[in-house]
Amino acid sequence: MYTKRYTEEFKRDAIAFVDSSGKTVAAVARELGISSESLRGWYRKAKADRGEGTPGELTSAEREELKRLRRENREQQQTIEILKKVSMGALRARTGAR
Repeated sequence: MYTKRYTEEFKRDAIAFVDSSGKTVAAVARELGISSESLRGWYRKAKADRGEGTPGELTSAEREELKRLRRENREQQQTIEILKKVSMGALRARTGAR
């Protein structure tokens, strides 16, 4: 199934249209010929980025930071596992255990 990609400029314009028109997200989406679910998601993210989101909702910057930190954590866990294996091998070699 084909998923249409929209430019950031188009998304910003659509969000601005919702804000300035006084129309519902669904009505604007119909006028623009796009999915109301897509526009609703863009609008919700834009509100969160402006500090107007629901309590606990992450901004785009916070989502990116969380993604980066999770990636770093995963890489560090892999490094720890490798170091454990290497140190166990060195310990076995020193003690003569197999």
